[in-house]
Amino acid sequence: MSGIVTLVGNPRGGSRTYDAAVRAAETVAGRLGLDGPGEIVDLAAAAPQLLAPGASAAVEIALEQVAEAEVLVVASPTYKGTYTGLLKVFLDRLPGGALAGTVALPLLVMGDAGHALAVEVHLRPLLVELGAVVPTPGLALLESQLADLDAHLGPWADRVAPQAAAVLREGARA
Repeated sequence: MSGIVTLVGNPRGGSRTYDAAVRAAETVAGRLGLDGPGEIVDLAAAAPQLLAPGASAAVEIALEQVAEAEVLVVASPTYKGTYTGLLKVFLDRLPGGALAGTVALPLLVMGDAGHALAVEVHLRPLLVELGAVVPTPGLALLESQLADLDAHLGPWADRVAPQAAAVLREGARA
């Protein structure tokens, strides 16, 4: 296991989703006493290799980083009411149970509050299916909230960090 890893499923590099994910990882890491944001897996850089036939060393390394995370912040913009296809293509490459023992923290950035449940209804079940423990709540960030990100990250991290810490303690005992 390797501390905290941030997985960004935005197809555009340098996105607001990337910035929000890194800041979320730093905030949670601070609450957990981990170095954050740790490793960052930006799928924008890996997109061509994800959809190409054949193996890719970059994709394999990214999959390994994600599978070895103790805490995994998974971030995506909201597309069509859910996470991006790019994130799904990447996570589909993980075998079932690959995230067992991992605390996964889902984060979606959205333009409309009507999509706020997508983080719980769509992204959480995918992470649970892969074996992750997903503390409540996931983070649904409106684009309008990005200007004052710390005001939203702090309260969210205060809620999920104790749950994450409990899972990490249990894992250390196992």
